Amino acid sequence: MNPQLLPDLHRFLPEMAITAALLLVVIVDISFERMRRSATFLVTVLGLVTAFALTLPLYWAPAGTLFYGMIAVDRVAVFFKGFLILSSFLVLLAAPGSRELAQRQLGEFYTLLLGATLGMMLLASSVDMLMVFLSLEMVSVSSYVMVGYLRNDRQSNEAALKYFLFGAVSTGAMLYGITLLFGLTGTTKMALIRDVLARGAGSGDNSLLLLVSTALILAGFGFKTAAVPFHFWCPDVYTGAPTPVTAFLSVAPKAAGFAALLRFFFTGMSETRGLFSQWSTFSSLNWTLLILILSIITMTLGNLAALRQDNMKRMLAYSSIAHAGYIFMGAVVLNSEGIQAVLIYLITYLFMNLGAFLVVIEVFNQTGSFDLKDYRGLWRRSPFLTISMTVFMLSLMGIPPCAGFFGKFFLFAAAVNHGLAWFAVVGALNSVVAVYYYARVIKTMIFEGGEDESRILVPIASQALIWIMILPTAGLAIFWEYIQRLTSESLRFFMGS
Repeated sequence: MNPQLLPDLHRFLPEMAITAALLLVVIVDISFERMRRSATFLVTVLGLVTAFALTLPLYWAPAGTLFYGMIAVDRVAVFFKGFLILSSFLVLLAAPGSRELAQRQLGEFYTLLLGATLGMMLLASSVDMLMVFLSLEMVSVSSYVMVGYLRNDRQSNEAALKYFLFGAVSTGAMLYGITLLFGLTGTTKMALIRDVLARGAGSGDNSLLLLVSTALILAGFGFKTAAVPFHFWCPDVYTGAPTPVTAFLSVAPKAAGFAALLRFFFTGMSETRGLFSQWSTFSSLNWTLLILILSIITMTLGNLAALRQDNMKRMLAYSSIAHAGYIFMGAVVLNSEGIQAVLIYLITYLFMNLGAFLVVIEVFNQTGSFDLKDYRGLWRRSPFLTISMTVFMLSLMGIPPCAGFFGKFFLFAAAVNHGLAWFAVVGALNSVVAVYYYARVIKTMIFEGGEDESRILVPIASQALIWIMILPTAGLAIFWEYIQRLTSESLRFFMGS
């Protein structure tokens, strides 16, 4: 073994822990037939907890790259690794309580979840475009199978096929864009791409080629973040997939996609001019304009389409598209304030969105339906679920003092401070539009009467998990100092070549 790889492996321990857990789940699932449901769950929990514990010391480790400059270990990467492991862990806790997965052995599901988590961790820390592509495919392939996990469900199979077809086209476009960028710069490493472009490689006759390659690469990121016009898979996939998978797709792969997008554009397609808190684009390519347009279209279409939805999963799908548009606002702001706003928003989005899906799971377990009309009179059937969903809906609206308000406030403030007040106004107007369909859910639960008056009994484990989501959603102000400190210290990318 090359001696250079030994210290690299030491800082690769979280990924190795996930890989070991993945292999162990497969072995346990095959070997212990009678107790494999509980045994595979326990192994997966231990794998994710171990990976998270091994991630924490890396936060204070010196920044650098692993495996010949393929993967970065810096505070941005470590932040996203911890975030992604936590997201997968919360989805893991929700999966056994889902009626859709109740009659199935979940060893395969846990294996796919761990595989997707490993791919997302690699994606968030990749500093080579080929590594970005490979890790993106690893996440996508695992996600395709998870979406179609209900093999006897026609809607689940259709969703998996649509997801696969759109994913194949988007990643193919991204790979072609990487090829064009390699032809232009002679490298796939982001830091070297930045250096070559700084010398003027993308100017003059090559400016159109640079624009085309960037747009194609953006298609790959757009697919993973469900940005318009790469969003067509999202509503059908969210509706057909098992609800725990839908919850997973709405948060974790989206966050990993944004992590890779920020790293590519901030370390490969812009320069810092000696400052690590402010960036500037190359004169040959104003990529921030591309993302600004993408942000406005994404948030507007997502919110307008959500107005007409009567299926809760489909409504939350369009809602997640709109929230992707909000997150893009932070990428347009070329300074540390914009990146911090993205990190803060992802933290708030994790709890309020997963919390909403947990309530959807519990209502489905009782009613067997995702239709909004079956939420009528939920206040009388389950006050706990009604209050919980109300908190999550208010937070998704951005109503203070819920977490969603702080997330949007930071995004809008970053845009205003960057001289884009009109952009913040567009975001605020979209938030006003979103109030209608979120408030409609609250109105249906509390003020409309339903035919079914039977009580909904929520298991203790599910109640505890929902409380885990409610506390940071409703009381984020209590932890605000720690959130700000964490995100402000997580801003520095590894910029070396």
